[in-house]
Amino acid sequence: MATYSVRMMDAETGGEGLYRFDGPEDLFARTPVKIVKAFMDHVDKNELPHEHIEYEINAAFKNGEHKTVTAMGHLILHHLPPIPFMMMISPNGGS
Repeated sequence: MATYSVRMMDAETGGEGLYRFDGPEDLFARTPVKIVKAFMDHVDKNELPHEHIEYEINAAFKNGEHKTVTAMGHLILHHLPPIPFMMMISPNGGS
Protein backbone atom coordinates (compact mmCIF):
# COMPACT_ATOMS: atom_id res chain seq x y z
CA MET A 1 0.00 0.00 0.00
CA ALA A 2 1.00 3.61 -0.57
CA THR A 3 -0.33 6.89 0.82
CA TYR A 4 -1.81 9.55 -1.45
CA SER A 5 -2.65 13.21 -0.80
CA VAL A 6 -5.73 14.97 -2.10
CA ARG A 7 -6.49 18.69 -2.11
CA MET A 8 -10.19 19.17 -2.78
CA MET A 9 -11.81 22.56 -3.28
CA ASP A 10 -15.49 23.44 -3.28
CA ALA A 11 -15.91 25.77 -6.26
CA GLU A 12 -19.10 27.30 -4.90
CA THR A 13 -18.03 28.23 -1.34
CA GLY A 14 -14.25 28.32 -1.67
CA GLY A 15 -13.97 25.68 1.05
CA GLU A 16 -11.06 23.30 0.80
CA GLY A 17 -9.76 20.19 2.48
CA LEU A 18 -6.59 18.15 2.55
CA TYR A 19 -7.07 14.40 2.71
CA ARG A 20 -4.81 11.37 2.79
CA PHE A 21 -5.78 7.86 1.81
CA ASP A 22 -4.09 4.52 1.29
CA GLY A 23 -4.22 2.80 -2.06
CA PRO A 24 -2.32 0.31 -4.15
CA GLU A 25 1.32 1.04 -5.01
CA ASP A 26 0.47 1.02 -8.72
CA LEU A 27 -2.48 3.44 -8.47
CA PHE A 28 -0.81 5.99 -10.78
CA ALA A 29 -0.47 3.36 -13.50
CA ARG A 30 -4.28 3.49 -13.79
CA THR A 31 -6.46 5.98 -15.65
CA PRO A 32 -7.25 9.37 -14.05
CA VAL A 33 -10.90 8.36 -13.56
CA LYS A 34 -9.89 5.17 -11.70
CA ILE A 35 -7.55 7.20 -9.48
CA VAL A 36 -10.43 9.57 -8.61
CA LYS A 37 -12.65 6.53 -7.96
CA ALA A 38 -10.10 5.16 -5.46
CA PHE A 39 -10.28 8.44 -3.51
CA MET A 40 -14.07 8.69 -3.72
CA ASP A 41 -14.37 5.11 -2.42
CA HIS A 42 -12.25 6.24 0.55
CA VAL A 43 -14.54 9.27 1.10
CA ASP A 44 -17.65 7.09 0.96
CA LYS A 45 -16.29 4.57 3.47
CA ASN A 46 -14.15 6.72 5.78
CA GLU A 47 -14.90 10.44 5.51
CA LEU A 48 -18.71 10.22 5.17
CA PRO A 49 -19.51 6.67 6.34
CA HIS A 50 -23.08 7.45 7.37
CA GLU A 51 -24.01 8.89 4.00
CA HIS A 52 -23.74 7.26 0.59
CA ILE A 53 -22.06 9.63 -1.84
CA GLU A 54 -22.16 9.75 -5.58
CA TYR A 55 -20.12 11.91 -7.89
CA GLU A 56 -19.90 13.05 -11.47
CA ILE A 57 -16.57 13.69 -13.18
CA ASN A 58 -16.59 16.35 -15.90
CA ALA A 59 -12.85 16.17 -16.62
CA ALA A 60 -9.83 14.30 -15.25
CA PHE A 61 -6.23 14.71 -16.39
CA LYS A 62 -3.03 12.97 -15.32
CA ASN A 63 0.35 14.68 -15.45
CA GLY A 64 2.82 11.79 -15.55
CA GLU A 65 5.89 13.94 -15.03
CA HIS A 66 4.59 15.42 -11.77
CA LYS A 67 2.44 12.42 -10.79
CA THR A 68 -0.67 14.53 -10.27
CA VAL A 69 -4.27 13.95 -11.26
CA THR A 70 -6.51 17.01 -11.57
CA ALA A 71 -10.26 16.41 -11.71
CA MET A 72 -13.39 18.56 -11.81
CA GLY A 73 -16.93 17.47 -11.19
CA HIS A 74 -19.82 17.38 -8.74
CA LEU A 75 -20.15 15.65 -5.39
CA ILE A 76 -23.69 14.37 -4.97
CA LEU A 77 -25.14 14.03 -1.49
CA HIS A 78 -28.81 13.09 -1.59
CA HIS A 79 -29.99 15.84 0.79
CA LEU A 80 -28.13 18.71 -0.98
CA PRO A 81 -27.87 20.08 -4.51
CA PRO A 82 -24.75 18.82 -6.36
CA ILE A 83 -21.57 20.44 -5.02
CA PRO A 84 -19.04 21.46 -7.71
CA PHE A 85 -15.43 20.59 -6.89
CA MET A 86 -11.89 20.56 -8.19
CA MET A 87 -9.31 18.15 -6.79
CA MET A 88 -5.65 17.30 -7.16
CA ILE A 89 -4.36 13.85 -6.18
CA SER A 90 -0.69 12.92 -5.87
CA PRO A 91 1.49 10.38 -4.10
CA ASN A 92 2.17 11.55 -0.54
CA GLY A 93 4.84 14.23 -0.69
CA GLY A 94 4.32 14.88 -4.40
CA SER A 95 7.22 14.62 -6.81
